[in-house]
Amino acid sequence: MTNGVTMIESSAPVPFYRQVGDEAEVFRAAARRGSPVLLKGPTGCGKTRFVEAMAHELGRELITVAGHEDMTSADLVGRFLLKGGETVWVDGPLTRAVRTGGICYLDEIVEARQDTTVVIHPLADHRRELPIDRLGATLKAAPGFQLVISYNPGYQSVLKSIKESTRQRFIAIELGFPPPAVETEIVAHEAGVDVDTARTLVTIGDAIRNIDGSPLREASSTRMLILAGGLVAEGLSLRRAVQSAIVEALTDDHDIIRALGELVDALLPRP
Repeated sequence: MTNGVTMIESSAPVPFYRQVGDEAEVFRAAARRGSPVLLKGPTGCGKTRFVEAMAHELGRELITVAGHEDMTSADLVGRFLLKGGETVWVDGPLTRAVRTGGICYLDEIVEARQDTTVVIHPLADHRRELPIDRLGATLKAAPGFQLVISYNPGYQSVLKSIKESTRQRFIAIELGFPPPAVETEIVAHEAGVDVDTARTLVTIGDAIRNIDGSPLREASSTRMLILAGGLVAEGLSLRRAVQSAIVEALTDDHDIIRALGELVDALLPRP
């Protein structure tokens, strides 16, 4: 992983993903058409893992780019760099995926400047091409190329939202937290804990998500439950693991931390 870019070969181990609805069928259909996909859902619900699983199933290289506010179009497309005393062109992650027919996944796209994301428009419609102004060239996307972007609607604001001209080019798939039985299986597998421990963690996570009038900006994600389970697998008590990986990670407000701790204590199995 370099500069926020992760490359995964299709020969990598099979990513563990449990389908909840028809998201895989929709993605496969979009992939057959070469249609771009927009994934939306809360932080830590499995958007990235879903893309990894689909890329593996389809046998395509996956190039993941983490969106951030300093991202420029050159970070995606490429730039001239000085190497060995001469100036050479170096493809960016988007250009590499276009050339090789891979999947380019732009994670949390709203974090990037809107003028940067405009570069993807010609790739996300019938043209399927990438203009590279600095080379005076336009690349046609190789067969198999697919563009996937994601964002968390909970973070949307006037300043951080996807432009309608971008959104309407994509097939949208909404992902949420899995139902308890599926989430329990995921936590047990990923954290390496027994089913009873995983079930308790899921119960706690679900209770936090459903607090009436919750003051929390984010809900307790599946990712957080897995992190807590991992601490249990390393020998920490369930209570301490939940406090560290969930309660104190969700907020810095001492009153809320205390209230969450009381909720957790009420849900933990009695000794």
